[in-house]
Amino acid sequence: MTDTGKPVWLEVAINGPWSRDLQPLAPRGDDAIIAEGIACARAGASIIHLHIFDETGDRQVDDAAQYEKIIRAIHGETGAIVYGTLPFHASSADRPLTAVERYAAVEELAKHGAIEWSIVDPGSVNVSSFQAMQEGREGFVYLNPEDHIRRGLTLARDHGFTPSYAIYEPGFLRQGAALHAAMPGTPQPVYRFMFSEAYSFGFPPKQFALDAYLNLMAEAAPSAPWMVAGLGVDITPMIAPAVQAGGHVRVGLEDAPVRDARSNLDWIAIAVDEIEKAGGRVATPDEVRDALKS
Repeated sequence: MTDTGKPVWLEVAINGPWSRDLQPLAPRGDDAIIAEGIACARAGASIIHLHIFDETGDRQVDDAAQYEKIIRAIHGETGAIVYGTLPFHASSADRPLTAVERYAAVEELAKHGAIEWSIVDPGSVNVSSFQAMQEGREGFVYLNPEDHIRRGLTLARDHGFTPSYAIYEPGFLRQGAALHAAMPGTPQPVYRFMFSEAYSFGFPPKQFALDAYLNLMAEAAPSAPWMVAGLGVDITPMIAPAVQAGGHVRVGLEDAPVRDARSNLDWIAIAVDEIEKAGGRVATPDEVRDALKS
């Protein structure tokens, strides 16, 4: 890695909610997640995003103590920014989760000073793959009611952590910016543009789509940091345009095409190479923190 060029944040999403069948190379158990997070941070990722699972490795869980153990292990070894996910709105077997219930682990982690970032996705969307639609299988609704979004932003304001906005559709960007403006004192969100090749939401990973998002950002959130990412996507073609336009990058096995043969470390190597060829360099975790303070 070079020492010159604009510092570019590199996030790696190391597993996601996928089954072993869908992403066999993604880490599942606590020890594997910790080892993978440390390796990814040492390879250049300043931000590590992860999901946690029960002892079988087959069911995603939302346990604050388990999260804290993993987050502190990775951060303590590398200094990286490490954060988890949220349970789905309909995760409960008998009824949808309330906003307070859904953010319970985040709140506990924040009270313990264990998180610097948290998911706060500002909108709802149908998530359906093109293949599933052809086969007659239905997708699902990724539901984030407004009171859930406000809950996440309230916790961010009260505890000083960064809201990480996944922007699945342009309306997410507009609503996220408006809610942030309506809640003074909330830290600046990071806007993560979610491209896809496998799913029908949002935009494909193409220049016109990035241009559309950046034009909207210039109106709705002109000073906010942003990055390119997605689900079911090879984001590589978007890395250089993002770097050249002043953005940042997320890669990893949560975002990659299904059953990807590349590991998280492979994805980081690809991203570092693309960032440097575009005139940037990977930022350190402290450079990310300093940029969010400015």
